[in-house]
Amino acid sequence: MTAETVAEYDVVLCVGDTTFLDYGSIEAKKEGYGPIGKGGNGLILHSALAIEPQKGQSIGLLWQKLWNREPKQKPPKEETPTQKKKRQAAARKEARNRPFEQKESYRWVEALTTVENLVSKHTQVIHAFDREGDITEVFDKVRQLQHTGVIVRAAHNRSLDSESERLWSKLEGQPISLEQEIELPQTSKRSARKTKLAVRFCPVNLRTPYRFDNRDPLLVYAVYVTEVDCPEGETSVEWMLLTTEVVADIQTASMILRWYSYRWRVEEYHKIFKSGCQVEKYRLAAEGMKTLIGFLSVIAVELLQLTYLHRTQPLAPAIEILNPLELKILKAKSPKPPKLLTVNWAVEAIARLGGYLEHRSKTPIGIQVLWRGWLKLHDLCEGWLLAKET
Repeated sequence: MTAETVAEYDVVLCVGDTTFLDYGSIEAKKEGYGPIGKGGNGLILHSALAIEPQKGQSIGLLWQKLWNREPKQKPPKEETPTQKKKRQAAARKEARNRPFEQKESYRWVEALTTVENLVSKHTQVIHAFDREGDITEVFDKVRQLQHTGVIVRAAHNRSLDSESERLWSKLEGQPISLEQEIELPQTSKRSARKTKLAVRFCPVNLRTPYRFDNRDPLLVYAVYVTEVDCPEGETSVEWMLLTTEVVADIQTASMILRWYSYRWRVEEYHKIFKSGCQVEKYRLAAEGMKTLIGFLSVIAVELLQLTYLHRTQPLAPAIEILNPLELKILKAKSPKPPKLLTVNWAVEAIARLGGYLEHRSKTPIGIQVLWRGWLKLHDLCEGWLLAKET
């Protein structure tokens, strides 16, 4: 369904990210789960979220991949330090020699090829990845596809030519072309703030590693942004963005920066998935959990759309986020529905279904109360449809 909606656009963004789902407290039924993070046990989820390129509204999920790692074998009881070193070295060598398609990093390329085949050939899909997606295979694959591009935050100070000029030094030598203000969301390492970024850009040729049959340089455009007057106590923003889009003027450079900022939508989506839908609170066998995750994934997208419109366009018509039946049910459950049904009214009405208290109207509506209200609204709609059939 999302692929059909995306077909209405000439250009659409597809933001990707990976998150760990921790089920370490499950003592039984551990089969189908695997090690994650630092001693955790659970599943790994990669999401590719379609984003409207003008205002950053989420459209829906284009692709998801869910998997578990195989549990590691326990080392021999009498293993000596020397034997441990040899065993670990052999394991690293085996991992390096595995075909790329069998590695976890293949998910970045898999997203490119899968979405290319899903979406209409008349729609250009631009993928936005964080530093984890900065692998040569991504850029190599894009030059083989017809209507796919990428924006990747660089993780490596790559070599650019036979003289071994490096990416960072090349861009630091470019003049500042523009300064642009953006909103930075809150993360575990920084507070939310509006900031000004200085922008430099130029084309670069990335050297192709020897493991590739096609050794032709990879022509991309680099957009390098650094924060101007970073607040005291905060870490200064510095992004090196590599894109297959042609960046020939400041308007395009500004657009690439804005598009990359929409990548945070997928992080917000995973946050809603965990804190709102409480996906890590369930206690099921792995196969049942994987089915439930598919169901919750759709609801998390709907909640993301709801919260974003409530934040950015509260006076927009409620029909933009709800269907006619959902509006009918909400009106029936509301004591005094207004004549003009807005997004703001709809979100507050859904929150009341989830237990939001009117006398605490100054308290922000949390994602968990929206989650409960959204589920109740769906139950009411289903009950209405069943009653109509009988």
